[in-house]
Amino acid sequence: MPSLNYKKQFAGKVESGEKRQTIRARRKDGKDPRPGQTLYHFYGLRTKYCRKLREDVCKSTEAITIEGRHNVVVGTITLSLAAETNLANADGFYTSIEFFDFFEKTHGFPFHGLIIKW
Repeated sequence: MPSLNYKKQFAGKVESGEKRQTIRARRKDGKDPRPGQTLYHFYGLRTKYCRKLREDVCKSTEAITIEGRHNVVVGTITLSLAAETNLANADGFYTSIEFFDFFEKTHGFPFHGLIIKW
């Protein structure tokens, strides 16, 4: 039963159901979410402001690599600019520029992880 914690900028979109996926680094212990598992979404985990946002069933997970700006591979497919924009929007960003800025600042490039959908 994976718990996912969200930054303030994403919490409202997760809670409302507008955001139906997240991109995460793979866990070091190998216990990444799997389809069929219940996902528990939180804001402020391990703080006195902790709040449960919702529960959902994981529908799918897929490998993602972000090599740099405008170089994203999902599974084995390199995304077009339009597909990158759609991915960024689905992940809670208004533009692909915001998406790339966030991943570069938060994780650095290249980023290897999973797209988790519910």
